[in-house]
Amino acid sequence: MNLSRRQLFAGTALGTVAAALPPAPAIAPATPNLFIGTGGDGHTYPGATLPFGMVQLSPDTDVERWDTCSGYHRSDTSIMGFSHTHLSGTGIGDMLDVLVVPTRGPLHLLPGPLADPDAGYRQRFSAEHAEPGYYRVTLESGVQAELTVTERTGWHRHSFPKGPGHILIDLSHMIRDKSDQGWLVDDAHLALDADGTLTGGRRVFRWAKGRRIFFAMQFSRKPDRIAFYGDEDAEQPAGAERVAGKRVKAALFYDDAGAAPILIRCGISAVDVAGARANLAPHATHWNFDRVRNAAAARWNAALGGIAVEGGTPDQRVVMASAFYHALLAPTLLSDVDGRYPGLDGKIQQVPADAAAYSSYSLWDVYRAQLPLLTLVAPERSKHFVDDLIRQTAQSPFGPLVWPLQGKETGTMIGWHGVVPLAEAQAKGISADYAAAWPAIRRRSFDFSAPDKDNSLGRDLYDAKGYVPADKVFESVSRTQEYAYDDWASSHLARAVGAGEDAERLRRRSGNWRNVIDGKIGFARPRFDDGSWWQPYDPIQLGHMPKPWWRDYTEANGWQATFLNQHDVYGLIAHMGGDAAFEAKLDALFDAPSTLPANAPPDIAGLVGQYAHGNEPDQHAPYLYAFTGAPWKTQAMVRRLCTEMYQNAPKGIIGNDDCGQMSAWFIFSALGFYPVDPVEAVYVFGSPLFARASIALAQGRTLTIEAPGNSAATPYVHAVSWNGRPWSKSWISHADLVRGGTLRFTMSAKPNPAFGRAPKDRPPSGGKFPA
Repeated sequence: MNLSRRQLFAGTALGTVAAALPPAPAIAPATPNLFIGTGGDGHTYPGATLPFGMVQLSPDTDVERWDTCSGYHRSDTSIMGFSHTHLSGTGIGDMLDVLVVPTRGPLHLLPGPLADPDAGYRQRFSAEHAEPGYYRVTLESGVQAELTVTERTGWHRHSFPKGPGHILIDLSHMIRDKSDQGWLVDDAHLALDADGTLTGGRRVFRWAKGRRIFFAMQFSRKPDRIAFYGDEDAEQPAGAERVAGKRVKAALFYDDAGAAPILIRCGISAVDVAGARANLAPHATHWNFDRVRNAAAARWNAALGGIAVEGGTPDQRVVMASAFYHALLAPTLLSDVDGRYPGLDGKIQQVPADAAAYSSYSLWDVYRAQLPLLTLVAPERSKHFVDDLIRQTAQSPFGPLVWPLQGKETGTMIGWHGVVPLAEAQAKGISADYAAAWPAIRRRSFDFSAPDKDNSLGRDLYDAKGYVPADKVFESVSRTQEYAYDDWASSHLARAVGAGEDAERLRRRSGNWRNVIDGKIGFARPRFDDGSWWQPYDPIQLGHMPKPWWRDYTEANGWQATFLNQHDVYGLIAHMGGDAAFEAKLDALFDAPSTLPANAPPDIAGLVGQYAHGNEPDQHAPYLYAFTGAPWKTQAMVRRLCTEMYQNAPKGIIGNDDCGQMSAWFIFSALGFYPVDPVEAVYVFGSPLFARASIALAQGRTLTIEAPGNSAATPYVHAVSWNGRPWSKSWISHADLVRGGTLRFTMSAKPNPAFGRAPKDRPPSGGKFPA
């Protein structure tokens, strides 16, 4: 069944990219609030990491409920410890590798329940503080815990009160929920090496089935005693220097833990212990925690300086900075310093000297805005991602990437959206070996005997019938539409590599979305194998079957799926009866009662009418008004969403942040434009939130966005100019923006229905303009 979500050392490729970043704009950015998204259903974490870093060192408060997919929730009152890997904003949990628990008193080997911290090694906490690259908290044992990072290592500084204390290393710690059957680790080991380094690893079968993680950990102070514990929590014989099993742990005891702070530096690797040691080695020359912390802060200051804003409210400026921070967390570095990484083919692969491999590509989400944002503000980094996507696409038995995590293709969500950032990058002029990925993309598109995961079920029926029948495959309506979008992206890649016949076949097939949109009633509607439609139809419902898991839409209902089309908007408008009918349908989307059926997943959140801003399928829908010649309605709705759905508070993201997608939507929209179809390589105007924004582009260029006098009372765009010249279009191309210049919005308290009304001024879609 398809799963549903619930400073780098010199000489590396990433260091080269960081050095090549343009200078920051002159406007001083606001300080991010790292606790935004840690409450509600944001599923973010507050700990220390670097942009796209391998290590995410953060506190864990719980592992047994959907609220804590990241391991942390702001409402929790105790901390289990600090683990070295986390996912940001996802709807499924995993990671939380190598838990470190600094504490005092009796040794506890289990965390105990959330409701009773005294029953285990959980600790209540206070004085929590987080900033980019650094985290600090005081635990009830009196330990002050501080965390910072490099790209591949986590650093701890634990300051104990006078007297004895201990540090527990727990390799049994992981995300668990009610769906898990049995124990999820089948192979774990810990060993004390001759030089005093604690090493180990484990294989985990949570979300990314069978992923491996290894570590090498060093301590600034030698413990007075170290003990190892096996699967039954039994202490190994005195003098033991290793343990193996499924639930292994080690405890380091200090007779006077408070004599001096205990520092820990920990390298990790998804390849082997040797890789973890090699990742740690460049940083194992000193014990200066503050040097590492300052270097991390410098990296973040440089990265976050790439976008700066003036105007708006103080809270809105913090939300903007925090959104940019969250948009720079994933994908995460996977390859070791020597270039090795676990390939999707199950083999250890090697990247070229100037490259890197990445993990945590939440592609169903981030192809929409987060990855497009990086093509604008960090094209050098995007080039690294594109090269990596090509390599991993060629290696994967499933072809285009879906949701790869730590060398395992989870296949989560539907479609094979790894083709979208490739097609987008090609359209935006990012040079890469797209031909190397084409055979795997072609196989996924046309070879129906190729191995399937749940994400691509029904491809043969889709090809033969033009749609996925609702009585044959679950989530059929969304599949048909999303497969069509992937065909659209793939057709561009086929044409770019000279596969003209394939490109034409894919282009034609990208029109299959029509076969699940019933133009007579104006809704996306389940269609059966015999060609008939589901009757009686209710757009509020998620499917025609009584089984709660058999849905006809993916994390959506009929209302939201109706507007899923991103690449043929004018075809959709015509199919629905023309401009007026489509505009009225959009009005109805935002005005409908916000009711959902009892079996609706929690992902359908942030409702305005039946529009669900807290989830991805129709996040472009507010911008579709521009295609009907009514961009003033886009402006009003975008301004409303920016101010209502994002707050400077733990619950400040209305739904799962999904590796930065929700945050990237805000960034684009607050700047004043959005990529409805990233492959089209244009941006549709909305309503800028700030009076001025400055974006550092490649080659030292700057994009300045001005909206003088902009305020909460002026959500509408009266006029636009580009580099001092009037601009009548309701959109602008990526090629224009990346040259740099000044985009100026004249804002108004009243709409200007004439702006963008003429067909010649409306955005292109599918390479076409309105007739």
